[in-house]
Amino acid sequence: MNRVVTRIGVLLFMVITLQVSAQDIHFTQFYMSPLNLNPALTGVMNCRTRMVANYRNQWSAILSANAYNTYSVSYDQKIPVGREDYFGIGGSIWGDVAGESRFGTTQGRVSLSYSKKMAGYRKKASYLVLGADAGLANRGISNQDLRWPTQITSEGFDPTIEPGENLTDLNFLYADLSAGFLWFSIIDSYTNWYFGAAIAHLNKPNVSFLGNDADLYAKYTIHGGVQFELQKRISLLPFAVYMAQGPHRSFNGGANLRFAMGPSRTTNQSWEIGTWYRVGNKVPSGLHSDAVILSTRFNYEEFGIGFSYDINVSGLRQASPANGAFEFSLLYNICGPENRGVYCPRF
Repeated sequence: MNRVVTRIGVLLFMVITLQVSAQDIHFTQFYMSPLNLNPALTGVMNCRTRMVANYRNQWSAILSANAYNTYSVSYDQKIPVGREDYFGIGGSIWGDVAGESRFGTTQGRVSLSYSKKMAGYRKKASYLVLGADAGLANRGISNQDLRWPTQITSEGFDPTIEPGENLTDLNFLYADLSAGFLWFSIIDSYTNWYFGAAIAHLNKPNVSFLGNDADLYAKYTIHGGVQFELQKRISLLPFAVYMAQGPHRSFNGGANLRFAMGPSRTTNQSWEIGTWYRVGNKVPSGLHSDAVILSTRFNYEEFGIGFSYDINVSGLRQASPANGAFEFSLLYNICGPENRGVYCPRF
């Protein structure tokens, strides 16, 4: 009975969100989804070209086959400018589908950045990066399986009752603009740090299905990370990201241990394992624990493969006993000879 009530609650929640500004997608492995995190990360890499694929499955214990599924693919590259600076250019496509209503968004974006060396020399440098992107999104829903509050009676769901709501736009397009900056410093081959911020939905597009005004909240992101050696061949990589969108807040922080496995410490052959903790907020009751996250990553030359699992510790754990979300990431770099010294951290 509790599971049925919870499912109805989730469905009602989804219906209510059709009338307000929705939240964005998010990936637990944000450090392996650079163009979704900050457009200033476009082209910021130690190789020439980068391709990334991400997939996330969430709330399958509650919604079964109608779980939330999010995917993203991206491509970006850097283009040398002068002796020390770079342009970054890239593109990405992401999609998000949720529930029996197939409530989803698909977006394609083009991203640009410019990296300016601010200080340092060949093996030690600091860069300021400015970035922006522009996208076109399609938002849609199938109203055939929607359950409206007016159709829930004392005897259960009654589809013969008129819903009392009129969805005037089942599919529509909207433009989307974002901008951001990044600062990073390379101290030596094993030590670096970076800090960035971004604003998404600068144009605050209207995302209403009801024909009224429901502007998408601007999203503010602050993120940063550090890498340093604890001892030879073992490095600690703390990361953190904070996001604010309308009344919603989210903080995800943790650290990975990276174990070098190649013939030298600088060879890109390593294994990582980490633990993370995510805090969100309930409106209007305030902060609450959302998930404890276990993650691992394997890097071998041009490839990076990541897996993470969110252990649900929020109120939804009563319906999905500690089951959360799993996420896969795949990264592939195309490198080549470059005689321009160091450029950026290995995220």
